[in-house]
Amino acid sequence: MEKEIMDAMAMKRALTRITYEIIERNKGVDEIVLIGIKTRGVYLARRIADRLKQLEGIDIPVGELDIAAYRDDIHDIKAHERTVDQNLIELDLEGKKVILVDDVLFTGRTIRAAMDAVMDVARPSQIALAVLVDRGHRELPIRADFVGKNIPTAQNEKINVFVNEIDDEDLVSLGKK
Repeated sequence: MEKEIMDAMAMKRALTRITYEIIERNKGVDEIVLIGIKTRGVYLARRIADRLKQLEGIDIPVGELDIAAYRDDIHDIKAHERTVDQNLIELDLEGKKVILVDDVLFTGRTIRAAMDAVMDVARPSQIALAVLVDRGHRELPIRADFVGKNIPTAQNEKINVFVNEIDDEDLVSLGKK
């Protein structure tokens, strides 16, 4: 049985709060690039960029990142065989403040892979992390800079994030694996 954690309005509030925190901590939005981690992180990054445009009047570049080639649980892919998303290569990341955006932060392995992919393309001045949900259980020393909601979970539980763009609803739920 799934338990609803955040409805559409709560998700919107969380993303708005993250947006304001991004502006405050960066003293504006100059030199910021958002990179959404596929799949749902891309849609969340676009929403944050839209809100930043409403508040600051500036179009923030938004990239998409598929970290599949950088996952540490796929041993068939060697480091020299990695290919980075063309979308990431086309972004100007050199010296920029990159904010990775994902739906759920769990072990930290996805974020480590995303940082590897970014660093293979350019050397940003800073990499930060924005997540809608931080559920704990880190395996790596990674923490989010911007968090919509902390939801402590058990190992046998799963956070499900649904976004209107692909799931026809905005919702975060907690269920069993």
